[in-house]
Amino acid sequence: MANDWRQLERGQTARLCIFDIASGQKQVVYESNDGVIEAPNWSPDGSWLIYNKDGLIYRLPWDGSGKPALLDTGDVSDANNDHVLSPDGTFVYLTSQNGHLYEVPVQGGTPRRVSNEHGHPFRYFLHGISPDGKMLAYTGAEEVNGNAFGSLNIFTIPVAGGDDIQLTRSDKPNDGPEYSPDGDWIYFNSEMASSVPGHAQLFKMRADGSEVTQLTHDDKVNWFPHVSPDGKMVVYMSYELGTRGHPANKTVELLCMPPEGGKSEQLLRLFGGQGTINVNSWAPDSRRFAFVEYPVS
Repeated sequence: MANDWRQLERGQTARLCIFDIASGQKQVVYESNDGVIEAPNWSPDGSWLIYNKDGLIYRLPWDGSGKPALLDTGDVSDANNDHVLSPDGTFVYLTSQNGHLYEVPVQGGTPRRVSNEHGHPFRYFLHGISPDGKMLAYTGAEEVNGNAFGSLNIFTIPVAGGDDIQLTRSDKPNDGPEYSPDGDWIYFNSEMASSVPGHAQLFKMRADGSEVTQLTHDDKVNWFPHVSPDGKMVVYMSYELGTRGHPANKTVELLCMPPEGGKSEQLLRLFGGQGTINVNSWAPDSRRFAFVEYPVS
């Protein structure tokens, strides 16, 4: 299925990296020249990373000391870059290209569908899991006037299965929902406050969708807020003003800010975008996070 997925450009490499907050240093732990790797998650026990490539899921020792190992995801062989791990590390939750969410044991096994069938075109894009492991937060894409992504809002759904709960009701795009470590808040990016298409900023809201609060107010295009496990920092990605969506192969910044918003600090500037930091990739000790860059020689 590799031909169905984004490919590296001529002379391009996908580099899985670790950034150390205290030292400000970047460490390359794995490089791929034969396919696009994306969206690392860090395991809750701190020992390994998972990432997707060509629809499949791999795990790798966090320091690059071993080779990637393929996870057995059964008949789900079309996973995209929206995936999370359960807080106890026993399950991985995947978004399939068919628009549904699946639970798969990390040790391999038969996938269990979590998402619901809808009476109209509807796709799930997973981004967060609650600290107790009971709820998933996702972006729901609904078709409007023939546009499959005409409506993008934030929803939750029980891991055990059940009703979808809609938290935002905006005609402007909302994306990247992720729980705070205490489970009280959901962080996300949205264009709800913008008069310019594409100008996403960062927000938080209560886990029930109340108390929506804007956290960034700048001329950058801000995406994918990830709260550190200790609740002290939010790492996110910024594109240049005028960018629509979260495209690949762009110069982006990775920044850090307090969880209540405020002054941000640039950590890195790199060539990346889509796939770089789509999902939470913090180490459990909040000292490091993982990301992917895509340099072209």
